[in-house]
Amino acid sequence: MEKKRELFFFKNYFKDFYDKQRPKVKKRIIWTLKVIEDVDRIPEIYFKHIEGSDGIYEIRVQSGNDIFRIFSFFDKNKLIIVGHGFQKKTQKTPQNQLTLAEKIRKEYYESK
Repeated sequence: MEKKRELFFFKNYFKDFYDKQRPKVKKRIIWTLKVIEDVDRIPEIYFKHIEGSDGIYEIRVQSGNDIFRIFSFFDKNKLIIVGHGFQKKTQKTPQNQLTLAEKIRKEYYESK
């Protein structure tokens, strides 16, 4: 099956997050990333624009009762830049996590 999108993992932000996860969570993260790469229309339960942000999206992963978010953004139409992730423990996305996502986005574009 042909990929609909390509993922690019910028620096070690994602790897640092991923390496700390339990095997079951890692498996769910990989499954979710494949959905994002492969399906025509990504269901919002897996990929959603963060309101009020400048082009920041969250990749949404749930493993049992644990909820994780991985920030990302687009470069060109079909290239998704994957940034850092965190375990979500509150209803609202913490502002410091969103600030970090915007910093990573800026860093990415400045490095091009």
